[in-house]
Amino acid sequence: MRTNILWTGREYYSLEDCVILRSTTGLEIDSTIIGYYKGQIYHVRYKISTSLTWRTKDVAIDYRLGHRSGHINLTSDFNGKWSLQNQPTSELDGCVDVDIPLTPFTNTLPINRLNLSVGDESTIKVVYIDLFNNSIRAVNQRYQKIAGNSFHYENVPNDFEAVIEVDDAGLVIDYPSLFFRTAIDNLQY
Repeated sequence: MRTNILWTGREYYSLEDCVILRSTTGLEIDSTIIGYYKGQIYHVRYKISTSLTWRTKDVAIDYRLGHRSGHINLTSDFNGKWSLQNQPTSELDGCVDVDIPLTPFTNTLPINRLNLSVGDESTIKVVYIDLFNNSIRAVNQRYQKIAGNSFHYENVPNDFEAVIEVDDAGLVIDYPSLFFRTAIDNLQY
């Protein structure tokens, strides 16, 4: 199955073209984001590989932010150990998911992986990839399923929170003040 999604970024003045390919071994995500933020035109291409249960295996990011460009490569062993640029990094120990603030897609990873029932919540540790501040660090986040397709999301400690609306596949429809889905196309094969 192939899913193609377009998201529009409200805060980051962006457009994202995200393709999700599901196979018998997992998911491959290939996405491109272009936008304008704080006086900089930016272009980001990320690829994420996951297991069938949405556990992140690999992340590759190529980016250009104004006049600065770079490449990030992250790999997980599925047991909370990560390598950054092919070097083990203990700073990310215990992380399961990744969060790239420029895309709502990375919220789909824990929403689908956790498979919460209404009323359930989970605090998780994620690799937070902040390209604008040139920072990769571990942060805690909490997800609570508050209705069928609604999740309360917050950073822990709480300096940001939102109610994220998703479709039946766990893909973000609306992330208030940040993103909204512009289009979706599913292809069965």
